[in-house]
Amino acid sequence: MRAWIFFLLCLAGKALAAPQEALPDETEVIEDPTTEEPVGANPVQVEVGEFEEATEDVEEIVAENPCQNHHCKHGKVCEVDDNNSPMCVCQDPSSCPATAGVFEKVCGTDNKTYDSSCHFFATKCTLEGTKKGHKLHLDYIGPCKFIPACLDTELSEFPLRMRDWLKNVLITLYERDEDNNLLTEKQKLKVKKIHENEKRLEAGDHTVELLARDFEKNYNMYIFPVHWQFGQLDQHPIDGYLSHTELAPLRAPLIPMEHCTTRFFEACDLDNDKYIALEEWASCFGIKEQDIDKDLVI
Repeated sequence: MRAWIFFLLCLAGKALAAPQEALPDETEVIEDPTTEEPVGANPVQVEVGEFEEATEDVEEIVAENPCQNHHCKHGKVCEVDDNNSPMCVCQDPSSCPATAGVFEKVCGTDNKTYDSSCHFFATKCTLEGTKKGHKLHLDYIGPCKFIPACLDTELSEFPLRMRDWLKNVLITLYERDEDNNLLTEKQKLKVKKIHENEKRLEAGDHTVELLARDFEKNYNMYIFPVHWQFGQLDQHPIDGYLSHTELAPLRAPLIPMEHCTTRFFEACDLDNDKYIALEEWASCFGIKEQDIDKDLVI
C-alpha cells in the first residue's frame, strides 16, 4: 500500500509539474512548436561577461540548424532534406541510448519486451501503415510477464483501492506543499477540508470491506480526488475526454501490479467509443450522477 501511495504521489507530482510530458504513447506528443519548449535548450544560465562574442557565435550556429526548433513525435527524429528543410523520419532503434537496467524495459501489446520506450516507438514507427503497426501499442512498464485474468470479484474491488489511493495522494501532496507548489490554491482549499476531517480513514493496508464502509460513510471525501485525477490525465488536449494516450501515465505503470487495470478502464468506456468522458470516469469510481461537476476538475 505504501508503495502504491508513493507511486501515485510521484505520478501526481509529475503531472502537476509538467503536464505536457505525459508517458510516451504513439500519439501523445502534440507537435505544437508555438507552446512547447525547444528541445535541447541549455538549462544552465551563466553570466557571459567578456565572453559575449563567443556566445553570439554559438547562437548563429544554432540558428542555422533547421532541426533546432522542429519537433517530432516519439519514434521519429529530425533530419534535413536536400532543400535544407527539416523533416521527421523514423528513428533507427539501434540509435536509442543504452539502457541502465531492467526498469527501463517496456512491454508492447505484441507481448514483446523492448529495451526502452525509445526502442519501442522507433520500432513502431518503422511499421507505420501496416496492420501490425496499427495494432501495436505500449502495454505496460517493465518486461513482459504473465498477467492473470481479472475475475468479476476482483474487478469490483479495484475502484475501492483506487479511490483510497487518490485520496491519500492528495493528502500527502497537501502536507508537503509548503513551498513546492504541488497543488493550486483552489486545490488546497478542497483538500484542506479532507485533511482536517477527523473521520478520515488513515492510509494503510485496509480490507476491501473497510474501504467499502468508509466510502459509504465518508462519501463526500472521495468526490474531489476522483475529479482531480481526471483533470491530471486530461491534458492532450483538455477536452473532457480521456484517450488511450492520456490514460497511459496511470495505466502503464499500474498493470504489472494491478492485473485488473486494463479491464477496469475498458469497462469505464460505457459507449465503447475509445474515450472515457468525465461522467463515465466518475461513475466507474462510484460517484453519483448529481455529484459529477466539471467545475471540480481544477
